[in-house]
Amino acid sequence: MFLSSLRSKSFVYHPIISIPSIPSALSLVRASFIKQSMAENVPLEEYLATAVDAAKKAGEIIRKGFYQTKHIEHKGQVDLVTETDKACEDFIFNYLKEHHPSHKFIGEETTAACGHTELTNEPTWIVDPLDGTTNFVHGFPFVCVSIGLTIGKVPTVGVVYNPIIDELFTGIRGKGAFLNAKPIKVSSQDELVKSLLATEVGTKRDKLTVDATTDRINRFLLKVRSLRMSGSCALNLCGVACGRIDLFFETGFGGPWDVAAGAVIVTEAGGLVFDPSGKDFDITSQRVAASNPILKNAFVEVLEL
Repeated sequence: MFLSSLRSKSFVYHPIISIPSIPSALSLVRASFIKQSMAENVPLEEYLATAVDAAKKAGEIIRKGFYQTKHIEHKGQVDLVTETDKACEDFIFNYLKEHHPSHKFIGEETTAACGHTELTNEPTWIVDPLDGTTNFVHGFPFVCVSIGLTIGKVPTVGVVYNPIIDELFTGIRGKGAFLNAKPIKVSSQDELVKSLLATEVGTKRDKLTVDATTDRINRFLLKVRSLRMSGSCALNLCGVACGRIDLFFETGFGGPWDVAAGAVIVTEAGGLVFDPSGKDFDITSQRVAASNPILKNAFVEVLEL
């Protein structure tokens, strides 16, 4: 009876119902996708040009300070920072933010002052305003500005500039690596015994770290032609990229700002960047190794890390 009465009545269906607007998970995902797509539509060359301009202008600050009396502060027993580090980071961040205000930023001096900064999938500029501060303090001309851009946590654009000897290393993922606008490639060396190795002892001076570091160096002295400690992680990576250095490893360095730019440049020069254990490179791990593809397995075997 009830059903028959329903059939006999005419109903009008109103599909639009007024309810309060609540952002759905789908709309948030869509907004994120649109934002990412917009970022991807900007040519990577444009990001590179911005980074090169910032690096060269910061390089002028470094070059000026290099020949003047330095005012030094200590971040640790042997870890130094100068007013030039801070001035360069302030300038670079302001410059990049002016051109790419929606991007994220991670810098060595900012992180040291404010604590840990998390790397996300957002386009993120990772900056070491003055890599090789100890060299800078001592007037040793192996210093650089390092500016890297990660997208989806992947190093994508890299600029490393040594303003004292005027060498500009650049790389864009999938588009090659260059030194002063000329293409560069890693070495073709295929024997450890003929290889030049670069490494660093870091800033920790506790006995356990020092003993482990010297033991590892002693092992390599029996396996490679010679060893260099130049004082700049970013420039060591670039040394591998242009074939001056065959092998490089370092552990316990400051953070992703030391490797973000150099990792792109090595990879685009045909080299490999990896964890010293041989596993995949993690930009946040404070562990890095680099070589040409031929030497990697033999290199990792000796590293034992």
